[in-house]
Amino acid sequence: MAALVEAGYRLGDRNLYLHSPMMRGDDVADLQLRLGGLGFDAGRIDGVFGPDSARALLDFQRNTGLATDGIAGHHTLVSLRQLAARHSGRTPVAQVRELERLRQAQARLVDRRVALGQFGSCAALAGAVARQLRARGAQVISLDHPDEEHQARTANGFDAELYLGLHLERDSSSRIQYFSTEGFQSEGGLRLARRCATALGNSLAGSYEIQGMRLPILRATRMPAVLCSLGPPSRVVRATGYIAETLAAAVAAWVDDPASLPEG
Repeated sequence: MAALVEAGYRLGDRNLYLHSPMMRGDDVADLQLRLGGLGFDAGRIDGVFGPDSARALLDFQRNTGLATDGIAGHHTLVSLRQLAARHSGRTPVAQVRELERLRQAQARLVDRRVALGQFGSCAALAGAVARQLRARGAQVISLDHPDEEHQARTANGFDAELYLGLHLERDSSSRIQYFSTEGFQSEGGLRLARRCATALGNSLAGSYEIQGMRLPILRATRMPAVLCSLGPPSRVVRATGYIAETLAAAVAAWVDDPASLPEG
């Protein structure tokens, strides 16, 4: 229901500003995308009006001679639309900066902080992956709360450098999902998703679809994040050890070269 309400907002339907609880909706995502396309870093295009969005809005108002009230109201939106129309198609600055951070990241898994989540259906697999990652030197926090927002807050509080989520599908379909919305995608999430899909496909002889999604666990995490939805359960259970080793190797390969984009 909350997702439906958020999707119903269009930019201009309401004034947007920093508020507690933070304002959410597609209108916020549109504002973030327009600001990012003009070079004002509103952070991830996640539809949540937080401190990054507020700073970007104030910077925009200051640079265009508007009243610096931090409110995306009528006059601010008129100016934003006029300028954004001349700069349409530009990659948001947050996406550019994420890719640059990936290029500069430390290229080894030892001491890297990994959040590993599961949602009650694959505790054995999650435990096996955690053991594999710890054996490679990673610091792993295991998350099993059923609420995606809760897992995201815990991963953010742990200051994780990547999130790997696991979920069992009842059918035979398998998908690797990363955060993407209109005009924006997580560069790190896409690359990690491709690593996982390629590794699983090579080792388990199957097809793993890669999807850009707006799921809460992918949207609310501040680090590159993927959710591996694997099936059928009987196959996953039989190959638990093999899948765990494969996913750990994929994470290690991504950490070694996070900016490259494998074929997928």
